[in-house]
Amino acid sequence: MIPFLDLKIINAQYKTELKEACSRVIDSGWYVLGNEVAEFEKEFATYCETEYCLGVANGLDALVLILRAYIELGIMQAGDEVIVPSNTYIASILAISENGLMPVLVEPDIDSFNLDPKLIEQAITKKTKAILTVHLYGQVTAMDEINTIAKMHDLKVIEDCAQAHGALYSNKEHKAKKVGSLADAAGFSFYPGKNLGALGDGGAVTTNDSELANTISALRNYGSHEKYKNLYKGMNSRLDEIQAAMLRVKLRYLDDEIVARQTVAKAYLQGINNPLIELPIVENVTAHVWHLFVIKTKQREKLANYLTENGVQSLIHYPIPPHQQDAYDEWKNVSFPISEKIHEQVLSIPISPVLTPDEVDTVIRLVNGYI
Repeated sequence: MIPFLDLKIINAQYKTELKEACSRVIDSGWYVLGNEVAEFEKEFATYCETEYCLGVANGLDALVLILRAYIELGIMQAGDEVIVPSNTYIASILAISENGLMPVLVEPDIDSFNLDPKLIEQAITKKTKAILTVHLYGQVTAMDEINTIAKMHDLKVIEDCAQAHGALYSNKEHKAKKVGSLADAAGFSFYPGKNLGALGDGGAVTTNDSELANTISALRNYGSHEKYKNLYKGMNSRLDEIQAAMLRVKLRYLDDEIVARQTVAKAYLQGINNPLIELPIVENVTAHVWHLFVIKTKQREKLANYLTENGVQSLIHYPIPPHQQDAYDEWKNVSFPISEKIHEQVLSIPISPVLTPDEVDTVIRLVNGYI
């Protein structure tokens, strides 16, 4: 079986360094908010070209804390609205409702799968305070357009970078910048399957806003900068020392792994020519970091079964759109036809930095042979 993603092989490449990093933490005697977290925060901020990085427990908490900080700073309040893509993973929306804010779903562009800037303004009301955009599957949203709209309406822009570590965006000045530095703040996930994955859970916030960073620093630690003195009703959401040490190792190899993913993506884009399959549409293959390679087909279940029978694992990201989830029954009578089409037709085929050329050729041959 060609696995969708073989984390054991990916992490085995760095086994010696990962064990050394783990031993370093064990020997230090300091396991929460110590040197490894501090150093990773510096290194990841440098990588993302931002002033600040705050390590947190997971990607959902990263988004929750950004919005919670804006509430504490008086920029938002309960009942305010946040625009978010209607086809994102549920975590993007959970972060909004967790803070007593109202998620306002806006359809994506059918080609890029990302939030469609042309549809944003019609969703803005007097209660709108932010746009939470998601760089889905590893391709950056149209940030120039979104930031322009946000500036016109005095809105905050938040990037959900859970699938896009290292992705590049060339702005209207044609200067390439990494995700995490393209808006007011950004949330990252280091779930093991991400392009930059820990060996457990983890997340981070990046920003250039010192006041926001300072507030999140307290909020993630029970609302406290100084032990036993609590400024806010905070939470316990801290990236632990061992995961930070693991991430410091893997960050050094992230760009190489991105290139390996891009090589696989190029082979798929050039080699797959089955008329029953719609390939991803991208402006720049080397700006996309290919967390997922997502095709569309009206025969998804049959294709997935055919691939399984022939030794190739595929996955569906995601089978049920957020507005059809039981958790959000307020949307049960609302239709988002573009999102519904995407969720009915998408299928993710294997892409990882350790796929061999023979495995890539096998996937291409099988997909092209499906009838």
